[in-house]
Amino acid sequence: MEDRYYVVREDMLPEAIVKTIQVKEMLRRGEAATVHEAAERVGLSRSAFYKYKDGVYTQDHLKRETIATISMDLDHRSGVLSKVLGLVAGSEGNVLTIHQTIPLQGLANVVISVDTSRMQGAMSGFMDALRRQGGVRKASIIGQG
Repeated sequence: MEDRYYVVREDMLPEAIVKTIQVKEMLRRGEAATVHEAAERVGLSRSAFYKYKDGVYTQDHLKRETIATISMDLDHRSGVLSKVLGLVAGSEGNVLTIHQTIPLQGLANVVISVDTSRMQGAMSGFMDALRRQGGVRKASIIGQG
């Protein structure tokens, strides 16, 4: 069975769900060191937190969790891949995986998966900059989610 998601206004949610989100946010921001501490501060039992924690997210959190898979044909020259990775890092992206084929006829295909949740600017702007990067012959997004 496929997971189904709903958007529900906060005042419609049971108190335990709202408090679970509060605990997760406190932990994320470093306002509490442990689940026990955060749950106690918001008045939620740890068992309720663990019951709901993996199924409750803020809408903002879901927007941040984005992975793009990018396929590129790169010139087989020293430093080309390094410059591409520098461009990702400079845009606040985080490379999760890299797969590179053996270069044939002076080109290597490289596929990278990038966590784009903290990237600066739109993905289209990043892709334009990537395509302009020296040594990048072709670049396209083959998956995003």
